[in-house]
Amino acid sequence: MVTVNMHDAKTRLSSLVEGLESGRENEIVLARNGKLVARLVPYSAPKRFGAAHHILAGLNLPETVEEFNAGDGEIAADFEVSGEQDIFP
Repeated sequence: MVTVNMHDAKTRLSSLVEGLESGRENEIVLARNGKLVARLVPYSAPKRFGAAHHILAGLNLPETVEEFNAGDGEIAADFEVSGEQDIFP
């Protein structure tokens, strides 16, 4: 862990972030007047969708727009069939 005062952090922000990105540092603590006030840590994307995670976990969803647009026609076919049905018998 590296501790940096606020003035140095403002001056060296790019190099501090570079240290986090490269893995050279795993945490940088910022201090103001000798008091620890904040932590800089590498960003890691959330691995879950929060509450929707349980709903979406079993679905095989496309990962890219191209995959979504390519599709296999199943959903379009379902819409076509439902459009042919008489809604109001």
